[in-house]
Amino acid sequence: MTSPETETPERDAVDQASATASRSRIARVGEFLLRKPESTIAIVAIVLAAYFALANPAFLTAANLRVVSQFVIAVAILAVGQTMVLISGEIDLSQGAVYFMAPFLLFFAMEVGVPLPLAVLLGVVGAGVIGVINGAITIAARIPSFLVTLGMLFVVSGFTLNISDAFPKRAPSEGVGAQIFGLAPFSGLAWVLAIVVVMHLALTQTRWGVYTIAIGGNQLGAREAGVPSTKIRMRNFIVCAMLAGFAGIIEGIRIGSFDPGAAVAGQRVFESVTAAVIGGTVLTGGYGTIIGAFLGALTVAILRDGFAIEGVSAFTFNMVLGSAIIIAMVLNSIAARARIRSQSARL
Repeated sequence: MTSPETETPERDAVDQASATASRSRIARVGEFLLRKPESTIAIVAIVLAAYFALANPAFLTAANLRVVSQFVIAVAILAVGQTMVLISGEIDLSQGAVYFMAPFLLFFAMEVGVPLPLAVLLGVVGAGVIGVINGAITIAARIPSFLVTLGMLFVVSGFTLNISDAFPKRAPSEGVGAQIFGLAPFSGLAWVLAIVVVMHLALTQTRWGVYTIAIGGNQLGAREAGVPSTKIRMRNFIVCAMLAGFAGIIEGIRIGSFDPGAAVAGQRVFESVTAAVIGGTVLTGGYGTIIGAFLGALTVAILRDGFAIEGVSAFTFNMVLGSAIIIAMVLNSIAARARIRSQSARL
């Protein structure tokens, strides 16, 4: 029979082993969250969805979930493009203006008899031209992209107002093409998922993605290591603009109208940057994820829709969104330092 004196050390050893195992599990979870920052925003999105579902049963109805998916479409596509630019250490503030310009390029192309699929291509290519100009001025003149794209925001907004006479135009609403490019239920969301998958693979599995991260982390060091900095940064500006134009086209076809949108072009940029930052992208460059940008857009959509159902004013929504950006930036900074410490410890 075991005496109490011998049981105590054994219990202590068991308790110590249990505590060590618990700490080990917590450490593994922490390490996973550091490696996969998008997992944190996924948890936030789930918690928000659960809260709004409990607060109002209408949140989980099929009709409302479709509304949430519609909120996601434009913001997610814009955020994917913005994320690529941000990771490379730049920013594109002209995104919102390009978003409203491209649909009018499509409209006028169709006015002269161009079929819808080709008109979509022309609209996206026209948007890409703005990306070329942004990249060329930023790189050749060595002017901060913040200033270049801010100026381009006003230039493109004015251009759109001129060609549209500041009046909305009717979007195409008949035919298979219109169904594919946003009119059919969830077709816009299908485009979003396809773009997210392609760009996620591009960022994580190609030299383009590796070079983008390297340039954002240390542009001088990347250039000295032979990274084609000019080509990669230019490519990111072009892709960002083309995605902005495509987002504007499918959103315009979905709602049945192309609007000049000069008054809210800046709002679109704000939403794309918000989704990217909330999703884990660092504004100083060198780190970010496409999946995180999509989840950031989803979180913004859930907040917007949940607040609308609860009758919360748009002013309060903006306060919450602004606070979310500040909190996300602080957490991103803390996580970045933690990743550096973790990598140093392993070395």
